[in-house]
Amino acid sequence: MEIIVVGRHTDVTDRFRRHVEDKLGKVTQLAPNARRVDVSVTHEKNPKLSDVSERVELTVRAKGPVIRAEAAADDRFAALDLAMDKLNERLRRSRDRRKDHRRRGPEVVPPVDVRPYDDVVASQPEADAEPATLETPGDAVEHQLGDSPVVIRQKLHTGEPMAVDEAVERMELVGHDFFLFIDKESARPAAVYRRKGWTYGVIELDTTCAGVEPVSALT
Repeated sequence: MEIIVVGRHTDVTDRFRRHVEDKLGKVTQLAPNARRVDVSVTHEKNPKLSDVSERVELTVRAKGPVIRAEAAADDRFAALDLAMDKLNERLRRSRDRRKDHRRRGPEVVPPVDVRPYDDVVASQPEADAEPATLETPGDAVEHQLGDSPVVIRQKLHTGEPMAVDEAVERMELVGHDFFLFIDKESARPAAVYRRKGWTYGVIELDTTCAGVEPVSALT
């Protein structure tokens, strides 16, 4: 399993890299098919955010959905420990879900990218790259809002047809508060989002707005 550590606006010491490798070496116990783990370390310079100045993001890439976890603390070693706790929990949930699916029998799954793994990696932008346009899934670009300190990050994702319950599961695996997908029953773009407690909401997009050509239904 490949482990790639990238520092954003900060240097990453060899000591921390070795510590990351020791920690992530156990990932294959829960995700034996994991091919790569991306580790992003970010330093926040704002002194008012000193308690969460070090952020660590972990992304496990394997066949199937991406699993991600992140955490912040005043020390990157502590942030890594917190992120690892979240990651292990989501890896266990994903493993248990796969076991449950095997017991229930085969099911229809969304199409997967069948290109060789090296070709997929080569097609992805560099960690610090900022593409000018969003033309292929995975592209991302950041731009500042006028003269304000607000930075907006845009990213292009592949729309996958799935049921709402699967979208909720995907959202939990990446640790986000929302998840975009294509509702396979209505064929409309939709977003599932987290509400209070263990409740969730779903918003579907009406693509028949005046002046907008309707999106063709999925076949």
